[in-house]
Amino acid sequence: MLNPPPRGVLAALCVTVTISYGTLYYGFAVLAPTITADTGWSLTAITAAFSLGLLMSGVAGVVVGRAIQARGPRGAMVMGAVVGAAGLALLAGASSYPWFLVAMLLCGTGAAGLFYAPAFAALTHWYGAGRVRALTTLTLVAGFASTVFAPLTTALAEQTSWRTTYAVFAVLLLVVAVPTHAIALHHPWPVHAESEHVTPDREVLRSPAFVLAAAGATLTTLAMFAALVALIPLLVGRGMTPTLAAWGLGLGGAGQVLGRLAFPRLTAMTDVRQRVLWGPAAMALTTLTLAVVPGPAALLIAIAMVAGAARGLYTLVGATLVSDLWGPERYAAINGVLGAPVSVATALGPFAGAWIAEAVGGYPVTFAVLAALDVRSAGGAGRGRLRALGPGGRARAASGRARHLTPH
Repeated sequence: MLNPPPRGVLAALCVTVTISYGTLYYGFAVLAPTITADTGWSLTAITAAFSLGLLMSGVAGVVVGRAIQARGPRGAMVMGAVVGAAGLALLAGASSYPWFLVAMLLCGTGAAGLFYAPAFAALTHWYGAGRVRALTTLTLVAGFASTVFAPLTTALAEQTSWRTTYAVFAVLLLVVAVPTHAIALHHPWPVHAESEHVTPDREVLRSPAFVLAAAGATLTTLAMFAALVALIPLLVGRGMTPTLAAWGLGLGGAGQVLGRLAFPRLTAMTDVRQRVLWGPAAMALTTLTLAVVPGPAALLIAIAMVAGAARGLYTLVGATLVSDLWGPERYAAINGVLGAPVSVATALGPFAGAWIAEAVGGYPVTFAVLAALDVRSAGGAGRGRLRALGPGGRARAASGRARHLTPH
């Protein structure tokens, strides 16, 4: 009989991951225009600093993943909260652009121990057969980070300043995430009896299967974030007001929740081979539909919601990819490496969308190009998945589906 997962871990991570995304990610999206107006630094310059912070998160994520693999998530996630809070405090006091840049790099380093990747590793290892339900719950709750922190950030900045807002966020992250991680994650880290049969990390990371899977995930992430940033210009170009287009983007976020709610049922009906193909394929189809459908506005918003559902599904496909293909025993270390190019794609996505639009002369063609990237990523990920599975892997995929169906 499987041991039950440690109590309180899922609830704690739902709180800390939501706060981490709200303070370290969504806060900047709200405060960027105010920072530019107050300091005189260009929006391009401060966005570049933010993107470099995301790149730093990807680099640091490799180290964090190995640390979690060896010793568990407690130390890495406590340190992530300390470093992230320090970065936010430095942002609050940044008197020059170089100082601001250093602060953003520090925030990105802290985020490597706070965002989804380390939390996914903890849940994958501790929750065993119940990991799909736990991962789904976490992404559903943390998916409301923008809903909570966008208006909160706006209210704080209007009543005080962007610097005070970042100072408040630093205190919030420090006093909530540090003790919560220290207390809730204080559990034995599982040692797998079958570890001698697990493919060594280095062998997996050098395999064509991993390279193809990583390339597919990177292309999909690049297309996804480029499409997110390009959606409002596309909808405005279709005749919507900026306010209505913003509602379209927001309702797409609601669609992500619906997609994540559907994921546990999807795992009961499909195997990993189908999910790895269908995730990018669904995104390609919805992205292409946005490229070719001219209106009306209600239809475009409905398509944006379906596109959001596809993104929500893909988030959980990515969260379970390593454990489905190579088993949960090396999840933290392998997923940490996989997250590095994905973080680069996350950072470059907004710039890629704007660059493609300028190069091709419009946003409808941009969405067609992004749909082609999704199709290409589905092909690469599919070949990687077939290489990783093999005859023995197919048996593991089938047993993995059975584990998802086992009541926890």
